[in-house]
Amino acid sequence: MRILGLDPALAGATGYGVIEMEASTARMLRFGALRFASATEFAERLRRIHKMVSDLVQEFEPDAVAVESVFAALNIRTALRLAEVRGVILLAAAQANVPSHSYSPREVKASITGHGSASKEQMQQMVKAQLRLCERPEPPDAADAIAVALCHAYAARAQHRLNGNVSLNSNLAAAVRLNRRRSHFPSARILNQR
Repeated sequence: MRILGLDPALAGATGYGVIEMEASTARMLRFGALRFASATEFAERLRRIHKMVSDLVQEFEPDAVAVESVFAALNIRTALRLAEVRGVILLAAAQANVPSHSYSPREVKASITGHGSASKEQMQQMVKAQLRLCERPEPPDAADAIAVALCHAYAARAQHRLNGNVSLNSNLAAAVRLNRRRSHFPSARILNQR
C-alpha cells in the first residue's frame, strides 16, 4: 500500500511524505515541505498546494491520501483558512480518484508515539525509528506528514485484520447455524440410530 501523507499549514510549510507499506514494513519514498514567501497571496498558496498534491499523486499513484484534520482550538478565521487548504488537498485527491482520510493531531501522535501530546522532536524521532532513517526528517512539517501517512497505514492494517476476523467469525457462525439446522433434519436422527 502506498500512502501520501499531508500536514496542511496556513502560515508555515505544508509538509508531505510518501511511504510504502509491505506487510508490517514501511519504506520512505519521498518527503519534503512547500514553503511560501510571506508576501504570497492566499489564492496563489492554494493553487501551488493543489499543484504539488496533484503532481505527487500523478508521480507516486498512492492508494490513499491521509491528511491531518483542522485543529479545533484554532481561532475561527485561522480554522476556516486552514480548511480551505485542506479543501484543495482533498480536491486534488478526488480528481485523481484516490480515497482520502483525515486524522486529528492527537490521533496521529498517539498512533506514532503512544500518547497524544508528543512534541515535534518526539514525532521526528519516532518517524526516524519506524522508517529506519539515518537522520530525523526535516523540516518538522515533513515529519508530521510522514506521521499522518504512517497513522493511516496502521489504521488500515488494523481495519484489514478486523475485517478478516469479522469474516472468520461470520464463517464460523454460519457453520454453527448450519450444524444446528442439520440437527433438525431427519437425516440427523438416522445418524443417531443403531
